[in-house]
Amino acid sequence: MLRPAAPALPATSVSRTVPLKPEPYSVEGEPFADAEEAWFWAVQAHDAKTAGARVIAGCGQVARPCEPQDLLQVIDRLYRARKLMRDHLHVLVHYGRRQSAPEPERFREQRAHSLWQEAFTVIAPALRNKGIAR
Repeated sequence: MLRPAAPALPATSVSRTVPLKPEPYSVEGEPFADAEEAWFWAVQAHDAKTAGARVIAGCGQVARPCEPQDLLQVIDRLYRARKLMRDHLHVLVHYGRRQSAPEPERFREQRAHSLWQEAFTVIAPALRNKGIAR
């Protein structure tokens, strides 16, 4: 069976513009001072969550422009793009849990310090682009 053809649009129809979607990361909270502060916050929140704490958006002392998981996803994306290596991740996690950056003056932390610096030269621009850090 043949179906009747759909009616044609009138010749005077006006093309409609589709409004652009808003940026996925609109900065509604206070951005972090730098990428390191954001990292320490995300690690601390992740450790608290694994210990059983409930992380609820908007209930912190300072409103932040993202969730801890958003920051971890940025790190994961950089790792999958091979901009961060496994050694970088080990250093980030170890010193993130200590809540302090490796000290270049300490002999045993010199290698970790260079990996930490390399990692944050990649992470900082990604977080600034998303409005997470200044």
